[in-house]
Amino acid sequence: MSKIESSLDKAVAKLVQFKNSGKARLCALWQQHSPRLNQIKRLDYPTFKSFVVKFKWRILLVLIVLYAGSKAYDYFFPASEKSGGPVTITSVVVEKKDVPLIIEATGTIVSNSIVDIRPMVTNTVAKIEVKDGQEVKAGDLLFTLDDRNDKANYEKLKALADDAQKQYLRAKELVAKNFISKAALETTLANAKSAQAAARSSEVQLSFDYIKSPIDGRAGIVNVFPGSLVQASNIVSTATSSTATSSVGSMVTITQLNPINVQFVIPEKDIPIMLENQLDGEAMTVKVVVGDSGKKTYEGKVLVIDNQVDPSIAAVRVKAQIPNDDKTLLPGQFARVSLVANTLKDALAIPSQAVIINARGKMVYVVDKDGKAVAKPIKVVYEYLGSTVVTGIEAGDRVVVEGKQNLRPGGKVREAKNPSPAAPANAGATAPATPSAPDKK
Repeated sequence: MSKIESSLDKAVAKLVQFKNSGKARLCALWQQHSPRLNQIKRLDYPTFKSFVVKFKWRILLVLIVLYAGSKAYDYFFPASEKSGGPVTITSVVVEKKDVPLIIEATGTIVSNSIVDIRPMVTNTVAKIEVKDGQEVKAGDLLFTLDDRNDKANYEKLKALADDAQKQYLRAKELVAKNFISKAALETTLANAKSAQAAARSSEVQLSFDYIKSPIDGRAGIVNVFPGSLVQASNIVSTATSSTATSSVGSMVTITQLNPINVQFVIPEKDIPIMLENQLDGEAMTVKVVVGDSGKKTYEGKVLVIDNQVDPSIAAVRVKAQIPNDDKTLLPGQFARVSLVANTLKDALAIPSQAVIINARGKMVYVVDKDGKAVAKPIKVVYEYLGSTVVTGIEAGDRVVVEGKQNLRPGGKVREAKNPSPAAPANAGATAPATPSAPDKK
């Protein structure tokens, strides 16, 4: 400890010596230059004027050199580079507008009505009245079976029914003349009704030999030929060989093509939006694109929302109907469906690329009246096809779309002369259709 104390004492002594020497030095400088300061105090206008006149060229040369040096410095080191300068951006002005809330899904084209034509009786085909792919109307004759036996039986029973009716009429005349009893009249009436019922039954049996279309639609491939034996309630089966494919079962399938339906599923989380819109009484609109080309869009209306959710996929089935006047849509085709589930009234829509995601959440840069960038936190309500509906900004705000990666809060900005086509002049120019935001209302 004695060595440490001695070192500290020496350091304090050196500090005192340094202080005294510095003080002495400053006093010497003051005594040396104080006479010159007194001369500056005695400087008056005539003396200053004579000095300027005497050294005017030297003073002018010094000013010229200083001016040229200042200009050269500004040229090689411009103010924009020294201070960062304004950042070139592209911006849009936010406006209030109605934005459709669209749900996207995939589905399948299904027929509004489809019927497999099968015989009611076992018989042979006598005549085929329909061709493959033919358009038929309800009630059109499709097939004629061998009706000889059924027709003969009907004619027999019809004759017996007519004879029984005549006997009943004669019995009524005889009862009026008291030639027979009323009991005999009632017996003849019962016989007449029984014969008529048998005739009608045979007529129904005969009608099974004439197979007609129950609906309007298009016939498929006819699977029978004249002379083919068909059986009631037979099962459809297909046999394929090296040369051909043959089908048995349904004689032909009639499919209604206009109008036609599309069936798809929507997520469970979107059910409240659809049901709320359904309670308004107006059917929801759907847009359907079939195939990969997407050249034509079909518009229709929602027919029904299923009454239960499939727990295996957490979705509900929806069926919509679309017109098919040109009959280019066929059941089984894959379809992409855009469902207009609701409309966001007076929403603020901006391009999706204007949204910045950082550790604190989502934000956008807004240009204030002084031309400076201001960071504002936002909440995404709905996002679709490059357009995002947000809250946290006001209508009329100028939101930065491009150039935001170079911005800092409070930084100056300037608008690009030729804005990029990716940033439309109006933020809502792109109409939104699958919600990807968790905060939909």
